[in-house]
Amino acid sequence: MLHEQDLKERIENIVDEKKLSGTVILKQNDDWCLEITRGFANRSERISNNSHTRFGIASGCKLFTAIAICQLVEQGMISPDLHLEDCLDIEFPYFNKSVTIDHLLTHRSGIPDYFDEEVMEDFADLWKHKPMYTMDNHHSFLPFFQYEKMKFPPGERFHYNNAGYILLGLIVEAVTGTSFTNYVEHHIFERTGMKDSGYYALDQLPENTAIGYIDKEDGTWVTNIYSIPIKGGADGGAIISAPDMIKLWEAISDRLLLSEDMTRKLIHPYVHVNKEMYYGYGVWVIRKEKSVYKYQVMGYDPGVRFHSSYYPESNVKLVITANNEADTLDIMKRIEILMDK
Repeated sequence: MLHEQDLKERIENIVDEKKLSGTVILKQNDDWCLEITRGFANRSERISNNSHTRFGIASGCKLFTAIAICQLVEQGMISPDLHLEDCLDIEFPYFNKSVTIDHLLTHRSGIPDYFDEEVMEDFADLWKHKPMYTMDNHHSFLPFFQYEKMKFPPGERFHYNNAGYILLGLIVEAVTGTSFTNYVEHHIFERTGMKDSGYYALDQLPENTAIGYIDKEDGTWVTNIYSIPIKGGADGGAIISAPDMIKLWEAISDRLLLSEDMTRKLIHPYVHVNKEMYYGYGVWVIRKEKSVYKYQVMGYDPGVRFHSSYYPESNVKLVITANNEADTLDIMKRIEILMDK
């Protein structure tokens, strides 16, 4: 890896070139930590982002859902092989009865999705007929897919599916008797020391939270407040700080949230997606030369971009948060090139 100061200067150039509004944190062991922040958390008031600003991470928080499910498996309350119909007292008349929790976790269930990224382009289009301010719990999403037909038989193939994680959230609530967001905040965020993270309603945001911005071609912009659900849940929408994501990776590697055996199951590459990319439970696993190069989570919403990775061989953790639509994927790839020098 390059010298720390040289590395920081080069990453700053990349961040500025890509016009990132957000935070980049790169940490290796406990030796050093590189932090870069850019842009405004609130453009109207010209309040700058800082290293502890909270950002939406969209689907990046599917990992939290998977950890919650694995904790309940570890406690013997559920099993990955448990069928959906044995978990939820909800009618799904066209769903295959062999759908399991494992299928939902690995996006192999074949159930219909409420937002299919292969056929829909704009997430905001969902709220034209059902206002986003009504989407404040997992049951709110059921009308989008509950009575739709299966896409393929369970286990046949990988197909990224947000609805599957909505169902996992409902399973957590059914098993624990508490709301999914309360469960995650208590059993994951509090245990990990993620004090700047939570599932906040858009009309009740805490201090130091970045507003998401959608930039238009004519140079104007709008916030994303009408483009995403009012509150996040099991499929996406948690709001966290970049340092808190570092804490989560450390908690996973230090076995603070799950036992060693269950941690291995969480990050196991269950399904091959394409080329070097596999999927575990709520986490992408990228392999190179038959070994794991990194574990990765990512999220894309209108006005939100998020990438974070843990590189086990070098014990490096990388977090990129953004409250605009900067190309965080390219930023991550270019940082990795610098890391490998």
